[in-house]
Amino acid sequence: MRGSFKLVPIAVAGLLSGCMVGPKYTVPTAPVPPAFKEAAPEGFKETADWHLAAPGDTIARGTWWTIFNDAGLTALEPQVEMANQSLKVADANLRAARAAIQVANASRYPTLGAAPFVEGERLSVHQPFFNAANANDGIANLILPLQLSYEVDLWGRVRRNINAATDEAQATAADRQTALLSLQAELATDYFELRAADAQQKLLNDTVAQYNEALRVTTNRFQGGIAPKSDLTQAQTQLQAAKVQAADIASGRARFEHAIAILTGQPPAMLTLPAAPLDTVPPPVPLALPSELLQRRPDIASAERQAAEANERIGIARAAFFPTLSLGASGGFQGTSVANLFNASSYIYAVGPTLAQTIFDGGRRRGISEATLAGYDRTVASYRQTVLTAYQQVEDNLVALRVLADEAEQQRAATASAKESQRIFNNRYVGGVDTYLQVITAQTTALTNQRNDIDILRRRMDATVLLVKALGGGWDRTQLPPR
Repeated sequence: MRGSFKLVPIAVAGLLSGCMVGPKYTVPTAPVPPAFKEAAPEGFKETADWHLAAPGDTIARGTWWTIFNDAGLTALEPQVEMANQSLKVADANLRAARAAIQVANASRYPTLGAAPFVEGERLSVHQPFFNAANANDGIANLILPLQLSYEVDLWGRVRRNINAATDEAQATAADRQTALLSLQAELATDYFELRAADAQQKLLNDTVAQYNEALRVTTNRFQGGIAPKSDLTQAQTQLQAAKVQAADIASGRARFEHAIAILTGQPPAMLTLPAAPLDTVPPPVPLALPSELLQRRPDIASAERQAAEANERIGIARAAFFPTLSLGASGGFQGTSVANLFNASSYIYAVGPTLAQTIFDGGRRRGISEATLAGYDRTVASYRQTVLTAYQQVEDNLVALRVLADEAEQQRAATASAKESQRIFNNRYVGGVDTYLQVITAQTTALTNQRNDIDILRRRMDATVLLVKALGGGWDRTQLPPR
């Protein structure tokens, strides 16, 4: 008999914890290729811009931009997390999601409240059907109660609400990281656009100086009667056109500088970046296996956590089909004055359980249940689409870098040939062999090819940034808040 009493606490604990209705969550499956299609293209060399990651080789954690070895970019990037206002919105969302966990977790505990009540009352002897013998000069009523209520989590509704809030907080944390990574990548892209504009500006300034010298020579030849006036006007036109291009570059550069200021939380008037022409090459970025992308991308983590939350919502909806058991109790003191309020005879209490079951609701619960199932299917499809998009972004930037590396080599050869042609035609013109039109054509061709050199380098740097972003930057799932 004594052993039977020992089982009572266990039985009570089991009653209070209950069971959990609804499906058990498993991570949705997603198509995972064994390798990236563009990981090792034909003609790939280890000395090229990209290589497969060695065991343990990863992008620098957190400060991924340091792989570019650019002091200016390294100084700007930390300001995004400290001052960007769009990120402050994501931070506020994360704080709200964490507070929601606290709200959901509060349902695990009883609710205790107090409602002191003071009342004075006098009955009129002239009210209908009143017995005059009950007349009095008024009574006072003082009540000091404590009320306690607790819902027993028989079917796991409370626990699933807590899990859902936790999943939502984790998804929000991943969303915050996605926003941060996007802002950091946008800053890096704008920075390299600005540096490319600096390189274009330097090239055009040098070109203007070169065209000024060509105009001087042509003016002397015209004044000496050696060259026709058409040569002089062509040289003047070429010079003015180069000046227009140089002015246009300055306008574009200012817009990128303004964008960088906003990304770092500053008014454009407060940020001035000195000119520094882009003259680097894209750094090598280690490329992990496609399966690791599922751990490295914050947007994939967010989509998966949203699927987990949707699964919890199914269990919550199913729990509504079962009865709820609530435990209630109240106790306190009631008297006619403060003098007798706390007497032993003034003690009052009430205690008892309440079992409630909805018998008919016109299909409301079934509709909610169907909606939660549809919501889960939606989040699973969204998760799989996010995974597919991630693979696409990696492949797109890998192929872009492979093609751009070939273009850069071809463009360097074309630029060298164009500059040599310009030198030859200029000498032939000075020697009286060719017309100035051929010099103009050679100058235009050389400038176009030099600008293409800079533009291809800019595109390679942009593609490098986008590849780092597509690989998840320096983030992985271990940085999610714990359950």
